Amino acid sequence: MDLVTQVLMEWLQQHLWPLTRVSSMLMSMALFSGTLVNSRIKVLLSLAITFAISPALPDVNPGVEIFTVGGMLVTAQQIVIGVALGLLSLLFLQTFVLGGQIIAMQIGLGFASMVDPTNGQQVPVIAQFFLMLASLIFLALDGHLLMIQMVVASFDSVPVAMTGLNADAFRMIADWGSSMFSAALTAMLSGIIALLLINLSFGVMTRAAPQLNIFAIGFPITMVSGLIVLWLTLGGFIFHFENQWQEAVSVMCTVIGSRC
Repeated sequence: MDLVTQVLMEWLQQHLWPLTRVSSMLMSMALFSGTLVNSRIKVLLSLAITFAISPALPDVNPGVEIFTVGGMLVTAQQIVIGVALGLLSLLFLQTFVLGGQIIAMQIGLGFASMVDPTNGQQVPVIAQFFLMLASLIFLALDGHLLMIQMVVASFDSVPVAMTGLNADAFRMIADWGSSMFSAALTAMLSGIIALLLINLSFGVMTRAAPQLNIFAIGFPITMVSGLIVLWLTLGGFIFHFENQWQEAVSVMCTVIGSRC
């Protein structure tokens, strides 16, 4: 009986802690963390990924039993590592949502809102469009497969143990969250400048001819011009997407201490 118990505990160590890290990543990962993905699908997907990658993982031996205080600390470390990886991909997609909100406010479509399926909040329609476009490109470029590759590589660089990510990794995650705003502004900068010139021209026109009603004339022209500018600048979306995704992958590799 003791031999059977020992074999069972070793099997649990080899699968339970990797399952915790993988499921934590899926819980906070872009697209899969939304309310549209059923919880049962997330659990089944976590189990399938864990059993698929378990033969390629190194031996899990943190030196503590699972059902002890040390085992609980090891489990908490796996949750933190998985959530950190998933959060980086989620912040990456939220960059384009923020960019869509910025350009929507400039156009005047900030009041036209829809429910974001990722977080359940009201976001402008243009931000929702950018989110759908970024999500489709994310899947087309196999971003979800790269996330699985990242979590597999993390078991070599950050093995299952009492210790996990260091303070520099958390600092880098916080810096990446702050760079999301600058990246969104950079992606929408051309459209913002064009709309600023349009609004400036309407201000000069109203100053020269006060009889013109700026609210009756300027709002529809600004909206139509904004949509045209958005259509003309949409070709550079993939360029900003690739640059931001490469930076996100680089941050992930640095956080887990792996070489890309």
